[in-house]
Amino acid sequence: MAGTWLFTSESVAAGHPDKLCDAISDAIVDACLALDPKAKVAVEALVKGREERSHIVLAGEVSLAAGIEAPDFVAIARATAAAIGYTSHGIGMDATSDDLCEVTELITSQSAHINRGVVQSIDEQGAGDQGLMFGYACDETEAYPEHQGRWMPLAIALAQALTRRISLLGRDGTLPWARPDAKSQVTLMHGDDGQPMYAETIVIAVQHKDMIAEHGSEAAEQAWIRQQVIDHVIQHVVPSSLIVEGNTTIHVNSTGRFADPGGPYTDAGLTGRKIIVDTYGGRGRHGGGAFSGKDPTKVDRSAAYAARWAAKHVVAAGLSKECEIQLAYAIGVADPVSIRVDTFGTGRLKDEAIADLVKAHFSFKPGHIIRDLGLAAPIYGVTAAGGHFGRHPDGPTFPWELLNDAVVSAFKDTV
Repeated sequence: MAGTWLFTSESVAAGHPDKLCDAISDAIVDACLALDPKAKVAVEALVKGREERSHIVLAGEVSLAAGIEAPDFVAIARATAAAIGYTSHGIGMDATSDDLCEVTELITSQSAHINRGVVQSIDEQGAGDQGLMFGYACDETEAYPEHQGRWMPLAIALAQALTRRISLLGRDGTLPWARPDAKSQVTLMHGDDGQPMYAETIVIAVQHKDMIAEHGSEAAEQAWIRQQVIDHVIQHVVPSSLIVEGNTTIHVNSTGRFADPGGPYTDAGLTGRKIIVDTYGGRGRHGGGAFSGKDPTKVDRSAAYAARWAAKHVVAAGLSKECEIQLAYAIGVADPVSIRVDTFGTGRLKDEAIADLVKAHFSFKPGHIIRDLGLAAPIYGVTAAGGHFGRHPDGPTFPWELLNDAVVSAFKDTV
């Protein structure tokens, strides 16, 4: 790409209403898989606060093996929201109170027509739905030691890291005034070599306790919050080389205030509404299917993970500077109907040759993906906020981010 260019990505914190719904849906997935690794789950949540009480609505389908009693979906929803920080009606929701938060559960069994297409042997297990999925990787993060190993577009890697840190510091007491609801956005200026030069704009919005009485004025409150966010969040996430005086603008709560109440009180939330936040921040394409609330037989989730896994190997092996892999499926059919590799002109081999290598080293049959990545396990709750990709595995989590050294070596040997 000739000339300089800007690219922007955003992220939202665990307490954003949409992410709250993703967390509830994934907590239900984990609870079901903990009871039955072959559980079929497709559950969405809706949250909305009102003056008198808040509401959580659960809807979808769950099927467990005969004799296994379903978990308490209502209790899971309440516990998940409370763990994120929604324990006060004054900030937007008190999920611990039956009086101040009503949970409506509308969950039935999975359609038998879908079930018969996916309950097969590991080699023949069909996709849980038709659709297309994309996986993407690039080398932008690798120039920065604090973000190495992510193999991600830098703008989304930074935006996601900012919201993860805000959530962490709110929970651990470093920022006791910060509420669960927050957002970030990072705009990077790229050079004609495609690599980031500096951060042009960093945007943070974080709900906060009303502190005008403590600071004396709205302006003083805003100035203090801004400095707290710069000192404790931005400076710990964004490499100092990217913050250039005169070129970098920082906005913190740019409307002036984001005081209580917030969260579900000010904005309804829905599962699956932050699919670009969850993935590559707009740099890689998206097939349109959400991840949260779905068991791994749903290729919207598992095949997107597998495509990312393969694309990361291509870039980490030096076959290209960026790589996007598209998979497409027909419901009930095991083999993808198409596999496509695009390295955007950065490949050291032709895209067709890289596609052949990918096909030789990765199986994209749903049963094989679940087996190879260990996806029939309760590992999804941690994915609900902070991004599904570019995360560092911890135990069984984020297995699609692990590099297989033998595959990387085999790829390197071809160039």
